Amino acid sequence: MNILVLNCGSSSVKYKLIEIKANRVLAEGGVEKIGLSDAFIKFKLADGSKKIIELNISDHNGAIKAILDILTGVEYGCIKSFSEIDAVGHRVVHGGEKFNKSMLITDEVIAMIKECYGIAPLHNPVNMAGIDAITAVLPGVPQVAVFDTAFHQTMPAKAYMYALPYKYYSEDGVRRYGFHGTSHRYVSARVCEFLGVDPKQQKIVTCHVGNGGSITAVDGGKSIDTSMGLTPVEGLMMGTRCGDVDPGALTFLMQKHNLNAADMQAIINKKSGMAGFSEISSDMREIEAAVNAGNERAQLALDMYENRITKYIGAYAAEMGGLDIIVFTGGVGENQAGTRANVCRPLKFMGVEVDEALNAGIRGKEAVISTPGSRVKVVVIPTDEEYMIARDTEAIIEGREIE
Repeated sequence: MNILVLNCGSSSVKYKLIEIKANRVLAEGGVEKIGLSDAFIKFKLADGSKKIIELNISDHNGAIKAILDILTGVEYGCIKSFSEIDAVGHRVVHGGEKFNKSMLITDEVIAMIKECYGIAPLHNPVNMAGIDAITAVLPGVPQVAVFDTAFHQTMPAKAYMYALPYKYYSEDGVRRYGFHGTSHRYVSARVCEFLGVDPKQQKIVTCHVGNGGSITAVDGGKSIDTSMGLTPVEGLMMGTRCGDVDPGALTFLMQKHNLNAADMQAIINKKSGMAGFSEISSDMREIEAAVNAGNERAQLALDMYENRITKYIGAYAAEMGGLDIIVFTGGVGENQAGTRANVCRPLKFMGVEVDEALNAGIRGKEAVISTPGSRVKVVVIPTDEEYMIARDTEAIIEGREIE
């Protein structure tokens, strides 16, 4: 079964075509700058090199048509016709309280996705554009929605409720939903396979840290708490998002500088975090280069970034009443050995001991980086959200329960 996995952003569409039975990636790439004069598609060739083709693409329909043309084209194609695509799996960011698992896309599911527009105005409409585009270009091909929020629907109310007037929850759905759920679900299951342990017996903290970042407490295979909230702004310090901040500080700034809601949305989402505080970059590689050059602000930004990860790990260990495994994933988690070591060092009192020499040599591959004597296993597991989307899609199409 060949499954096309799509991740639609406001001006981009990322894709993977996966032969799921063999867990083999047939093709991958993405369209960027949709609607702009310099739009292009970038994809990986068989030898691992990348090819870029400039295209005139005005909308998501055009982007998906371009992807399908590449997949079936004589020069770069890996399939002969659209008929070799058996199903399409879509990343949908917000499922609200309506979805606790992936769903076959029907008119009813589409209506419920649209009901979430109010709490996910930047994400769900563009995810829906991808669904509409496939419906137009590949009518009749089954489609599945895989929700970022679904994994976190097992959180108890004490973890997801905010201490705001209750009517804002009952009338407006304001609560913690969490994101990166597909990634947290994948790495928490995969680390147990990797270590040969029963997930139902493990207390795990999964750290998906990169330009965006979130941390999840996984107890017995279920999410019981997570750092992102109603939106992806809450929690960790990120590339351009502020993470946890006193709401009073925001209203103070709005009043003092005459900022409206849109202004503040831009500040907390796009102008804060590592980029805003350091005034250097949101890219951790550039931050580390600045640190190595003696930039004190960059050093403080990095210290803040790492400190928040440590605090959440400690908090979630307390919430679960213990900790067996820490998992690092995401762009920073998989590749930045220094951050992994700095995050774990203050946790030594809990029995967390990282093998510094081993850790230093690990980039982008599965590995245990804790010492043999560490009471808590510390493991790097590269995430694979596309595989999870494809696997859920396959299960739903074949009428099986999602694992």
